[in-house]
Amino acid sequence: MTIAPTIGVFALQGDVREHARSLEAAGAKAVAVRRPGELEAVDALVIPGGESTTMWKLAETFDLLEPLRLRIKNGMPAYGSCAGMIMLADRIEGGVDGQQTIGGIDMVVRRNAFGRQVDSFEDDIDFAGRGVLRAVFIRAPWVESIGSDVEVLARADAGDRIVAVRQGPLLATSFHPELTGDVGVHSYFVEMLREL
Repeated sequence: MTIAPTIGVFALQGDVREHARSLEAAGAKAVAVRRPGELEAVDALVIPGGESTTMWKLAETFDLLEPLRLRIKNGMPAYGSCAGMIMLADRIEGGVDGQQTIGGIDMVVRRNAFGRQVDSFEDDIDFAGRGVLRAVFIRAPWVESIGSDVEVLARADAGDRIVAVRQGPLLATSFHPELTGDVGVHSYFVEMLREL
């Protein structure tokens, strides 16, 4: 039997409980991460949906921004959904003045690309060739461009928009799989950890 990986969920803002439930259902042990010491104790991290500017400011306030950057630079696996995708992007469009990210994925992400809250929608997408899953987009970003080492895992909007990517141990989706009850994306992430 394989030991369940301990996956932290960035717990200063966002869909923390929903991600924790999905990770547990996918065979991982989920723990909240609010402090640098808690970050050091996990095998990987999920950065949930929420509000990317708030996450950045809270990460700075709680002295987590630099430890997050260092762990990711040193190879810690991470998965970001929606605002988490923005946080893992090396570059962003449509951010507030001075907005910073953790970085790690060689991509440009556009904040609120699909529109405002009232423009939220659901779509059926093919994720990583594993079949169709229901994706929930809420004030979602999309990926404007990617570097040569980034793999596209899913597209939406008639295939015009990149909405899921992977670069090495880093995974990002512009949608919220934690809101559907389908743990396919979280299972993919747990499998990623076991392969690394």
